[in-house]
Amino acid sequence: MQKIKSLMTRQGPKSLQESDLSPVENVRIPSKEELREMREQPIDPQAEQEIINSIEEVYFSNDSFDIVEHELKKLPPVLNLQEIEEYRDKLKKQQAAVSKKVADLILEKQPSYVKELDRVTSLQANLQLGAVICTNARRQLGFAKEGFTQASLGLLANQRKRQLLTGLLKSLRTIKTLQRTDVRLSEMLEEEDYPGAIQLCLECQKAASTFKHYSCISELNSKLQDTLEQIEEQLDVALSKTCKSFDINHYIKVQQAYTLLGKTQTAMDQLHMHFTQAIHNMVFQVVLGYVELCAGNADTKFQKMQYKDLCTHITPDSYIPCLSDLCKALWEVMLSYHRTMEWHEEHDNEETVPASDGSSTVGTEESNFDRSYVKKKLEHGLTRIWQDVQLKAKTYLLGTDMSNFKYDDFIFVLDVISRLMQVGEEFCGSKSEVLQESIKKQSVNYFKNYHRTRLEELRMFLENETWELCPVKSNFSIVQLHEFKFMGQSRSPSVSPSKHAATASTAAMSLFEQYHNGGNPFEMQTDSKDDKTEDVLASNGYESDELEKCAYQDYDSDSDVPEELKRDYVDEQTGDAPVKSVSRDTLRSRKKSDYSLNKVNAPILTNTTLNVIRLVGKYMQMMNILKPIAFDVIHCMSQLFDYYLYAVYAFFGRNDMHVPNPSVSVPGKEQSTPRQTTVCSYESSGLGLISSRLRTTLNRIQESLIDLEAAPETTGSHVAAEERKEKVPSPHLSQLVVLTASGTLYGLAERVVATESLVFLAEQFECLQTHLDTMIPAAKKPFLQQFYSQTISTASELRKPIYWIVAAKAIDYEQLLLLMAGVKWDIKEIMSQHNIYVDVLLKEFEQFNKRLGDVSRQVRIPLPVSNVLWEHCIRLANRTLVEGYANVKKCSNEGRALMQLDFQQFLMKLEKLTDIRPIPDKEFVETYIKAYYLTENDMEEFIKNHREYSIKQLTNLVNVCLGSHINKKARQKLLAAIDDIDRPKR
Repeated sequence: MQKIKSLMTRQGPKSLQESDLSPVENVRIPSKEELREMREQPIDPQAEQEIINSIEEVYFSNDSFDIVEHELKKLPPVLNLQEIEEYRDKLKKQQAAVSKKVADLILEKQPSYVKELDRVTSLQANLQLGAVICTNARRQLGFAKEGFTQASLGLLANQRKRQLLTGLLKSLRTIKTLQRTDVRLSEMLEEEDYPGAIQLCLECQKAASTFKHYSCISELNSKLQDTLEQIEEQLDVALSKTCKSFDINHYIKVQQAYTLLGKTQTAMDQLHMHFTQAIHNMVFQVVLGYVELCAGNADTKFQKMQYKDLCTHITPDSYIPCLSDLCKALWEVMLSYHRTMEWHEEHDNEETVPASDGSSTVGTEESNFDRSYVKKKLEHGLTRIWQDVQLKAKTYLLGTDMSNFKYDDFIFVLDVISRLMQVGEEFCGSKSEVLQESIKKQSVNYFKNYHRTRLEELRMFLENETWELCPVKSNFSIVQLHEFKFMGQSRSPSVSPSKHAATASTAAMSLFEQYHNGGNPFEMQTDSKDDKTEDVLASNGYESDELEKCAYQDYDSDSDVPEELKRDYVDEQTGDAPVKSVSRDTLRSRKKSDYSLNKVNAPILTNTTLNVIRLVGKYMQMMNILKPIAFDVIHCMSQLFDYYLYAVYAFFGRNDMHVPNPSVSVPGKEQSTPRQTTVCSYESSGLGLISSRLRTTLNRIQESLIDLEAAPETTGSHVAAEERKEKVPSPHLSQLVVLTASGTLYGLAERVVATESLVFLAEQFECLQTHLDTMIPAAKKPFLQQFYSQTISTASELRKPIYWIVAAKAIDYEQLLLLMAGVKWDIKEIMSQHNIYVDVLLKEFEQFNKRLGDVSRQVRIPLPVSNVLWEHCIRLANRTLVEGYANVKKCSNEGRALMQLDFQQFLMKLEKLTDIRPIPDKEFVETYIKAYYLTENDMEEFIKNHREYSIKQLTNLVNVCLGSHINKKARQKLLAAIDDIDRPKR
């Protein structure tokens, strides 16, 4: 039914000519009566189509559908005859519509059926005619067979046999050639013509497979297979040779051979195995050679050792040559690998152009896959090869304890490893964490031991230093020293900085580009003697004979004033920055204050200072090469400066008297002598010589660096022992240095050399601050900033306590007090002549000036130093004058006028001796003298506002000046006010 419905739907109202009649299965053909009834019924196509559409879909499902069962199942439980009859009539109408539709279709196809039947009849006639033609043809072929002679066929058979025999002869000749191929293959292998040998062998195998039906070929085929395997073995050996020394022609032959074998990927896998093996074999042979050479016997036990154990047998003398050769060998391997990668990149670029022809899609895809595999394998192998190199170098580095190496030897090791890490970065972009960690471990171990030794050497130098001037040229700079050459140009491990004159183009090239065609970045240079030559010392302290002649010339004119003095001027009293506009009178008079014209203005430093500067340069070299320990190195550099500063203070900044307390002593606080009475009053007045910053710095150095325990420890924890190990004993001044002779101004020359060498050292550290700031890690920069602000900047502050000791002893202040005590101040008339103590004091200053000039002939006394000395002497003299006035028991108004006359005379004569303006503590004296004229109320205000005076001095003012003018109660009030000032101090 389904077929019928689909057929009716497709055909519609088509004519019979449009389609052929197709058979309908399992459909009952209506009878003539039914057809007649259907024709008699009025035809309404639309109504007929609606009836057909009302038929349930299940009737069209399949041919095995049981209509009766379906309709019976649809009957309701209670039957209604009328409904059943109505439903039956509906079914009959549907059946009639379907039958009519089928009948119409049959009638439509009737003409097509008749036409097709005619065609079948015509075909049957044609087949009968063809059968007759075939019969006649067979009969004619039988006649031709009978007429063809046997002789003609025999002739053809002989010709065929001849052709077969000719082919056999050719095959036999080919077999004979194959039998002789092994000789030619051997010759080609000796000539290293691997592609030709493989090509010949493959052709022979192909030919042998063609003649495999011959019994003699089976043995030849087996022989050719063995030969091919032998070629592959030799090819593998040839491939391994490229790992040690890359030859492009040799490598091309090897690659062509593997391409012929179709084993490009296998070749790349083998190549990486060979590189790994080459690294191990080469480093093992290098180390083994040095170990056997140092052992001096033919003992073969070393050959059976592991590489790690073998490295422990390297002696210190052979360590550096062995390391150099080791790095050379590793460089050769990495260079070969680098050149291998370059060849493949160039080869791939050349092949990409012809590959776009589209000649063989399959072959191109396979070739592209091989190239992609090789590229990825080579890129992955970079990291693997470098990791093997790092591990071998690490094992060698850690196999020997380098803590006792010489500095230059250790720096050379650092240079070599630094260059090796540079190679690694250019090789595969690696940061060489393995090498950095191992070299950092060795460096920390070495540097701790090295620094400890250097501190001990510095202590020895300081204890044997006589503090004499080391003559250097006036243009001396630390960059002239060999240790600082690295700051101007990059240092190579094998070529010294002065020899390393690389052009800008060479500097921009990588190491692999520089040494592409030969050479080695790890070559050692032995002719480096010129690198260590320095020309920084002056001849006998003078740079030339002319300068020496000019040194002692009269210097009354401005032309004698050195340009340095005209440019640089620092007011040591105020600590102000260099003054840019200075009066002409001051410039003209500076020649008298700066005792330097008998020597050229070269830096003041000692041999010990130079040694410290050289040590700083060495430390910076190590820090420049090994940045991970930069902070440790800078910390040790700061200890060098700390120890030098502490030594200068300990030698020259303390008083001569014994100080039992080991803590930092303060000048003026020690056990006093009669002469020190005025000195103590100077210190107690609040004008301290040692600033709080300097005192803090000295205490810090003493606590962290100085070992004050002289006796060996008997008990104590391990931590305490380690802490003491990091400290250095306090240095002791050489017995050759005499600081007690008045003729030498109590060792002023030595004090100047020591103090100014410290200042010069601080200036050099300031010059290096920018460089150090770039090297130290960001997290540690506060340490560097604190070191410069708290330590370096305090170097010049040591001038005050050191030169103060000279000033305290150069003038006899006690004699001045005694002379002033003998003066009668309660006079009744105004005097026009000053007292004798003023002349004595001025004579002391003149003598001091003369001795200062004598000392300046030994060592240049810079302007800041002379200013500090004069300032100290004048300040002490003025304080002594006030102390003398405070000792007066009775004083009249005329006596006060005499005091002013004496002080004015002193100032007038003093200004001719020195250029210091204003005179230090001038107001201090004048204010005290004027205080004699104050009333009771003004005195009380004076006491509150002028706390720079001592209790004794203020008390004297109350008792002597106001004693006869005020009552006892007013005096007690003023004395109580003075006592209130003193109470907080107690």
